[in-house]
Amino acid sequence: MKYFFEVLPSIASGLQMTLGVFFITIIGSIPLGILVSLAMRSPYFSVRWLVNGYIWLMRGTPLLLQLIFIYYGLAMVGVSFSRFDAAAFAFIINYAAYLAEIFRGGLQAIPQGQFDAAQVLGLNKVQTFFKIILPQVIKIVVPSFGNEVVNLVKDTSLIYVIGLGDILRAGSIAASRDVSLVPYLIVGLMYLAMVAVVTIALRRSEKRLSAWR
Repeated sequence: MKYFFEVLPSIASGLQMTLGVFFITIIGSIPLGILVSLAMRSPYFSVRWLVNGYIWLMRGTPLLLQLIFIYYGLAMVGVSFSRFDAAAFAFIINYAAYLAEIFRGGLQAIPQGQFDAAQVLGLNKVQTFFKIILPQVIKIVVPSFGNEVVNLVKDTSLIYVIGLGDILRAGSIAASRDVSLVPYLIVGLMYLAMVAVVTIALRRSEKRLSAWR
């Protein structure tokens, strides 16, 4: 236990980086995912083709590979990102693709009568979407969205591959230095704690949204 508390501060120092990637991904991927899901319903074939191609690429290749390509690969052709910017960009475009499919499913679950009723009330398309459709979609997609958020907590460990100082990197350095698995145990407990907080928050959100039924 003495060693546990000795290495805990050094590993916790990487928590800020882990949480930074987590929150910026949430903030960036949700609006992008909504826009992509709407583009998937575009009447123009070329728009749908491009959007579906983007989703296929993001979902069909590992996030780890995307991180490596964005940080190392693009630098070879003159497009350079800082480590954090590369991680943020990779995570946002990857998770936006998954969220777009989730939002698309939510949009398809809305009866056509909701759109017709909004039109009868004199609402334009923007008012219909934000006042009528989006609140219902949010209620529908919360469970699926929650799964992606939990996955995001664990996927933040991938930023270790481009040298960012997250909790996994800090734990790996301590484990190699001291030849001990205790740092990895601490890292695992930190991820469990973050997942627990996210799960509790999502369940409370589901209970509040159930009042709309």
